[in-house]
Amino acid sequence: MDQTDELYDAILSGNASTAARLAQEALDKGADAGEIVARRMIPAMDEVGRRFECGDCYVPELLLAGRAMKAALNVVRPLLASGAAERAGSVVIGTVQGDLHDIGKNLVTAVLEGAGFQVHDLGVDVPAARFVEAVKEKQPDIVALSALLTVTLPAMKSTLEALERAQVRDRVKVMVGGAPVTRQYAAQIGADAYSDNAFGAVKLARTLMGNL
Repeated sequence: MDQTDELYDAILSGNASTAARLAQEALDKGADAGEIVARRMIPAMDEVGRRFECGDCYVPELLLAGRAMKAALNVVRPLLASGAAERAGSVVIGTVQGDLHDIGKNLVTAVLEGAGFQVHDLGVDVPAARFVEAVKEKQPDIVALSALLTVTLPAMKSTLEALERAQVRDRVKVMVGGAPVTRQYAAQIGADAYSDNAFGAVKLARTLMGNL
């Protein structure tokens, strides 16, 4: 088993320090950074996602795998001129104004990064104006809005309206999710996509990127 196969296993098992070390060893032996990401790192996170959806692993394992993926990605990213991780797409994510919950957002962030997306996390209680500012500054492909409280759902609608007023809505796809969010509400406020779980969000993000 070479370093890249061991790297797959290290990410799968959520061992961040081992994943980083193996990524560096693979690079030192001449492995291509883009190939490492595309053929070992992203497939490892895809397998974690499959296991999660089947009930074979749970949120703690998912977060550990995401952390291991990020550790390895930090090693190879400087050598990615136009590698797989850079090509996946760019996402601005945040929990909408009035809502301080971040577990779901953090989970989606970890899995998106594991799938090769560049993620700009704005944190929690993010006002609509901050999302607008981030779209102008970061020029993402996708904006992801999270909410856990029913009373903060109107902030999702307000954020979409703010993007419209700032004339940047057509620059991005908007994805929404969170416990009180429904597919019907997402359609009602004009979001482009809705998911009720982190790995569904990754699948949607990939689909949205294909439609850009």
